[in-house]
Formats: sequence, C-alpha cells, structure tokens
Amino acid sequence: MHRLFLILGLVMALAIPAAAEEAKNGYGPAIPKATGNPHPEGNDYMRRWHMTMMNHDRDITVYQGERGLNASLGACFECHTVKDSAGTPVTYSDERHFCRVCHDYTAVKVDCFDCHRSTPEDFDEPPAQASVGGDAMRPQSNAEIASLRAYLRSHEVNQ
Repeated sequence: MHRLFLILGLVMALAIPAAAEEAKNGYGPAIPKATGNPHPEGNDYMRRWHMTMMNHDRDITVYQGERGLNASLGACFECHTVKDSAGTPVTYSDERHFCRVCHDYTAVKVDCFDCHRSTPEDFDEPPAQASVGGDAMRPQSNAEIASLRAYLRSHEVNQ
C-alpha cells in the first residue's frame, strides 16, 4: 500500500510541472490579447490574485460605500474587451468573452455578470447581460443611504 502511495505521489510530482508547461506551450486556454499597457504587477500575478483583489474591492465598495476605487469591472474592459468580426464587443454569453476563456477552461462559474454588465460602458449591451436594476437598485436619498449604512454596520462581516 505504501508503494502505491509512493508511486502515485511521484506521478503527481511529475505531472503538475508538466501541466504548467503545457499551458505555456499552447495547450491551455487561448487567452485573448489585451490592449493598453500591461499590468504593473505582471500577468502571472493578475492571473493568480485577480479574484482576491476583486473581492477586496467589492467589500470596500459594498460594506464601506467607497465607490472611487482604482479597480472595477469597467476598468478591466478598457483593455480586455473582445470584439467580434464586425468590431462589436462580445458579451459574457459568447464563449470568446475574455473572462469566459479561462473560467470555462477551469470550470469555474462566474456570477459577476448576473448583476454587472460584461462589456464597456459605451456599448449598448442587450438587456439579458446589462446591469440588473440599474439606477433603480441604487439608494435614491440620503435617508436610504443612512439606512443602508446602519444595516451594514449592524451586520458587519469580520474580516
């Protein structure tokens, strides 16, 4: 039995670097080229930490009400919009969408676009992909904002 675990461990130790090398050699997903300047942190960093960064910024926006962050889905689309042959940005429903390429490959469900648009702001996105509720979901008065802040303070998430 120990011999079986030893052999299995050896196979896994050899397979993991080989799988990583396959992705570098074109066997992984075909990631669409971005436009604009590269991320200062580098592509490997962004691939590894993008979800943690997005969750962090989401928490600051939702729980603390800070909306002027330097990171948002809208900012991502400035460089990561994939266009069809007519030059129209594809929505998340299209398998060529920048986010879907890797997430489909790794079988990771993306639910951002249940509420957020999946294309740049200047594109008239079909209603199925457009932001749910739009301005109707935003607090309209100072009283509503105060009420939401009080609710969030009373239900603070320990981080």
